Amino acid sequence: MTMTRTRQDWEQLASRLQFPHQAFIDGRYVDAASGASFECRSPIDGRLLTRVAECGTEDVDRAVAAARRAFEDGRWSGTRPAHRKRVLVKLARLVQDHAEELALLETLDMGKPIGDALEVDMAASVRCLAWTGEAIDKVYGEVAPTGQDELGLVTREPLGVVAAIVPWNFPLLMAVWKLAPALAMGNSVVLKPSEKSPLTALRLAALAIEAGIPEGVLNVLPGFGKTAGEPLALHMDVDGLVFTGSTAVGKHLLACAGRSNMKRTYLECGGKSPNIVFADAPDLERAAQAAASGIFYNQGEVCTAASRLLVERSIKDEFVALVARFGERMQPRHPLDPEAPMGALVDEAQTARVLDYIGKGRAEGARLVIGGERLQTVAGGCYVAPTIFDEVAHGSTIAREEIFGPVLSVIAFDTEEEALRIANDTDYGLAAGLFTRDISRAHRVARKLRAGSVWVNYWDGGDMTAPFGGYKQSGNGRDKSLHAFDKYTEIKATWINLG
Repeated sequence: MTMTRTRQDWEQLASRLQFPHQAFIDGRYVDAASGASFECRSPIDGRLLTRVAECGTEDVDRAVAAARRAFEDGRWSGTRPAHRKRVLVKLARLVQDHAEELALLETLDMGKPIGDALEVDMAASVRCLAWTGEAIDKVYGEVAPTGQDELGLVTREPLGVVAAIVPWNFPLLMAVWKLAPALAMGNSVVLKPSEKSPLTALRLAALAIEAGIPEGVLNVLPGFGKTAGEPLALHMDVDGLVFTGSTAVGKHLLACAGRSNMKRTYLECGGKSPNIVFADAPDLERAAQAAASGIFYNQGEVCTAASRLLVERSIKDEFVALVARFGERMQPRHPLDPEAPMGALVDEAQTARVLDYIGKGRAEGARLVIGGERLQTVAGGCYVAPTIFDEVAHGSTIAREEIFGPVLSVIAFDTEEEALRIANDTDYGLAAGLFTRDISRAHRVARKLRAGSVWVNYWDGGDMTAPFGGYKQSGNGRDKSLHAFDKYTEIKATWINLG
């Protein structure tokens, strides 16, 4: 997907855009049972986009019942993998056909630059749907090694009804990371998008019906965590729960699953990812550019953000100056500007949270290199400057807690062992990176980093063929790749007496 439109073009399209605002249950758009709705405001300038149905327990019950009926009668779960493949591949084509509309909804809803929404989020969503669709009929069962008088079969069966709770930072992409493998394996799904960014998920529901996914198989419930997400997690007729979001919420959902029916629960949670730069990095300028984009991309609202920069002391001052130079070039601009390197934070609450952490960084004695303030990029909008703190104490708040904003903490180290100790001394284990020209060191350090993804000499690698997920309190289970199917299936052993 390539960007050909100007900011004026996007603004004209936005003026004609229809905003989906109702829940999607049993194949139809409907109001919340209570009639309640909540404001959906754009962080670009604070204007009201629409009011969205505020779903609650009654809506959860309706959606789960519809999903259960669809699963039990086999309208989707009973179809051949080749059929489900055709439908998901068609859905991928429809998302591509509607990519500009979906990208615009996402930018207006959560503030990311339109270029990123189109060329990253939409493109990756299409790839996920298409790749997963193409993979369905490549998933085989097993034949157990037995004697001549027995036949042992190992088969995969869909879980049943899956609840998917997804975040606001990559609204459509995180949704399809869950939906694609869940649907591929024959499950029915109830999707709860974040109340901060529900629009693309609601639009996707209609495209799914157009692609051929039967009514009731995919349901979308906008609403708040306490009144829609928690009832899903507690529901006795939900067989599986998948979630991307904060570690605190993930722990709460695990408790809900335990209090209810012990539903299969898989979490992709927070991160405080270390990016380690050794003095022998092959190209300091490229490493600095990667360090800047690793924290400032998507306004820092990324679970794998390279928020801890660990630099060998002998090059630290030189390297921080390089990173600061790239950071200064990434100032927020109007998100409908195709050249914007950064956009708006998702809302006022997140903006206040980021600014509070910046205040803590100052109070704890870190040296502010650039940024540190709110910007008036667009009147009424939520913009924070790219911010770098140097001389950060490893035990300080900004070095240990996930900020989810454009704030970088720089920590010096002297030895490889010290770098590994600092990198692994965290509650999280989602991602890590290192820059070195020493191939032995690259392998040695990568093996010792306690993280689900490790990138060498760049940041944020991988594609649909590689699993994604974390160690420790960054969660369990994996998205993407054939490993993702594990979360949405039960494994059955069948033994047949041939004697």
